[in-house]
Amino acid sequence: MRNYEVIFIIHPELDETASTALIEKVQGWITGAGGTVEKTDVWGKRTMAYSIRKQREGNYVYMQVAMPPAFVNELSTNLRLTEPVLRYLITAIG
Repeated sequence: MRNYEVIFIIHPELDETASTALIEKVQGWITGAGGTVEKTDVWGKRTMAYSIRKQREGNYVYMQVAMPPAFVNELSTNLRLTEPVLRYLITAIG
């Protein structure tokens, strides 16, 4: 297991229940692969530095997770193919 930071930006027009469901879905992917979610922070709606898909704002979500390194590519693919996710970043820490 390796420690990672996962940050993703959710479409700003997604309501709170759908955003919560999406966050739980991402957590489910991680735990399903044998990883653990150590911390989840919802930073809320923030203005982005530049437009992404014609959006100037987005809901930011930060997670500290421990997961197998082999799962990083699969998580990246899942986040890329999830429509409400505007951007994501997965970074190894420690």
